[in-house]
Amino acid sequence: MQNEPNDPVSREAAATPTSQTVDVTGSSAATPTNGFRAFVRRRELVIFFVLSYLIAWSTLPFGSFLPFAPILSAIVVVAIAEGLPGLARLGRRIIRWRVNWIWYVAAISLPMLVVAVAIGLNMAAGAPPPSLDQFQPWYAVLLVFGLAMVNPTEGPLGEEPGWRGFAVPRLQSRWSPLASAALLGLLITGWHLPLVFMPQFDLGLPDIATTVSVTFWYAWLFNRTGGSVLLTIIAHATESAVNIQGLWPPGAGTDRAEWSSLIAWTLLVVALLIFDRKSWRTAPESAIDRVPGRIS
Repeated sequence: MQNEPNDPVSREAAATPTSQTVDVTGSSAATPTNGFRAFVRRRELVIFFVLSYLIAWSTLPFGSFLPFAPILSAIVVVAIAEGLPGLARLGRRIIRWRVNWIWYVAAISLPMLVVAVAIGLNMAAGAPPPSLDQFQPWYAVLLVFGLAMVNPTEGPLGEEPGWRGFAVPRLQSRWSPLASAALLGLLITGWHLPLVFMPQFDLGLPDIATTVSVTFWYAWLFNRTGGSVLLTIIAHATESAVNIQGLWPPGAGTDRAEWSSLIAWTLLVVALLIFDRKSWRTAPESAIDRVPGRIS
């Protein structure tokens, strides 16, 4: 019903400022907006990727690289564009642990399977049996895995909350999981590209190409777990715990190991694309972020 002009309720409503918007999470709590926040919200993804590149590459002249740039960029962009509700949503993705136990097994066993296939391919190409010296003592692998899980300056915890926790849900709000993974794979590969020209990182072109395949694997795991960044951190930490190049002394065996690893990861991704085609067409709603006002 329309209020009468002299109704005190009408006068109060007319005097209420209208420069408030509904919270990005859909709640009734009002969030003050301004031109800068609105600009960042409209360009969240672009600003995130630009910041990730700039921060990571800022120390290249000093012979270093900052792998924690994605998580830092995500926190900065979300804090400005979406405030505490957005940070809380990102945090819940990072610690989402209530998934079927089979995905924990997959996050650890599939990277190990890829390593086993890569070892077999390298030996078939003429490499000698691998040396297991890097796994002595045996608990060294667990130590490397544990540190990768909790150290934000390393790849797993430094990258996954940004690439998977921030970028993938926003990309999938506009494109299919397949298209989103392809675009993200190219962007992450470009982000790593300077490391090829820095001998201290010992990164070859096969390693860079492997980044594209690994991106598809992480995207599949993220969607299959309903948007759990924790599971992709576990998978990334598992991959980091085993240095396949270190299984052979420097030489032809190590060089072929890089290509063998690329082939093994590619075979895994091809299998996922063929045998789980449905998951590449539509992402689960829990793995998508739809923020009002965002256009890119």
